[in-house]
Amino acid sequence: MKMRSFLAAHLLFILLFSANFGNVYAQSSRFRSLKYGNDKGDSLNYRLLVPDADTMRRYPLVIFLHGSGERGNDNEAQLKWGVMNFATDQNMMLHPAIVIAPQCPEKLGWSNFSRGATPADTRLLASPSKPMELLIELIHQIIKTMPVDSNRIYITGLSMGGFGTYDAIERYPDLFAAAVPVCGGGDPSKVSSIKHIPIWIFQGSEDPAVSPSYALVMLQALTKEGIHPGFTLYPEVGHFAWLGAYIDPLMMEWLFRQHK
Repeated sequence: MKMRSFLAAHLLFILLFSANFGNVYAQSSRFRSLKYGNDKGDSLNYRLLVPDADTMRRYPLVIFLHGSGERGNDNEAQLKWGVMNFATDQNMMLHPAIVIAPQCPEKLGWSNFSRGATPADTRLLASPSKPMELLIELIHQIIKTMPVDSNRIYITGLSMGGFGTYDAIERYPDLFAAAVPVCGGGDPSKVSSIKHIPIWIFQGSEDPAVSPSYALVMLQALTKEGIHPGFTLYPEVGHFAWLGAYIDPLMMEWLFRQHK
């Protein structure tokens, strides 16, 4: 009887794993593998999710920035965390959107901040990083060539991408309609330039990689400016706060309600 129970449990595990693998594969196959190149010879790999063609409407555009562990040139690793939740059957039915998931090359980053002695000393440097510069060029190209609702451009990212999210909205405050930084930080002295952008911050309270102080500094600066950002601090959670953030249906509903 014990052997039979073990075999039944083992078979159930295999069936569940196979079903989940099939769902992940189906979702990843929805992202086209592309490369953006400019006239200077610079390039950026990215994945593109496009809803079913419908020439009668325009779609929100979501920019998803991965973390440092997904850097490279395979144009695949950036799909590992979070972004797949935008490609589920349910989300594509409720919130169809064009999604760009770029891949940052090795040894580079999305943001260009100077880091001081404390998170409060973080400062935005004058020039964007090369990947951020290329991403902004790509966004403008997508706006011109695809049915994008330019009043509904959203940006989100985790870890290195959370810092990239703050970099993008502080550097290009007129481009985005909402932002969801996950375990990231920005320049608190620049919050007056982004007070018109709805923001929802996510953070793990026991994050050993990105101190929660970065999120708390930005929350305090935004609040002092009279802004009321969303803020979710997961108790007893480390660096993987994005596992909760991107499956939160309230976050998804909130995000896709935002307009410039």
